[in-house]
Amino acid sequence: MSERTTMDAIARRVPHGARVLDLGCGDGSLLAYLQRERGCTGYGVEIDDANVLACVRRGVNVVQLNLEEGLAMFGDNAFDVVLQIDTLQHLRNTEVMLRETARVGKSGIVAFPNFAHWPNRLSVLRGRMPVTRRLPYQWYDTPNIRVGTFKDFEVLATKNRLRILDAFGLQDGREVRRLPNALAGTAVFHFEHD
Repeated sequence: MSERTTMDAIARRVPHGARVLDLGCGDGSLLAYLQRERGCTGYGVEIDDANVLACVRRGVNVVQLNLEEGLAMFGDNAFDVVLQIDTLQHLRNTEVMLRETARVGKSGIVAFPNFAHWPNRLSVLRGRMPVTRRLPYQWYDTPNIRVGTFKDFEVLATKNRLRILDAFGLQDGREVRRLPNALAGTAVFHFEHD
């Protein structure tokens, strides 16, 4: 799936003019897109020096912060939307960061590789960990420290009293609403705190 497809799918869920916090913002391309296309403002949070520099070059406000340390610098409901796009699977404190997302934002949007996608299941049935466009790493060199599924996130959201506003998968540039746990490589959830 292209980066542009993900940006379009996420951007449609972000209100015009929203104040956005993008956790693990990478080079800032999504936040720059939201600023340009949706009139949004806000900050990116990133730890990598090269990505912080790329954000600055794009004109994206960025805070260099290790997400494992939490979001104490941000107040409750400080943002309209908090994004975690391809971030959750890299965190040790996934559940804590999800609760922090709900605390600092009026709503949150997460997207992550869906490990239950049928090609991944087939790889595991064959005795091997999946290597796909969405999960391009071998098991021994992946930056992902967690694997999760569409259904797993539904359970985690319920446990943490998050109300899911929208949930779907992304596959080959299209939204998947029928059987996303099996038919989509990416899981996307838009939620708010109950």
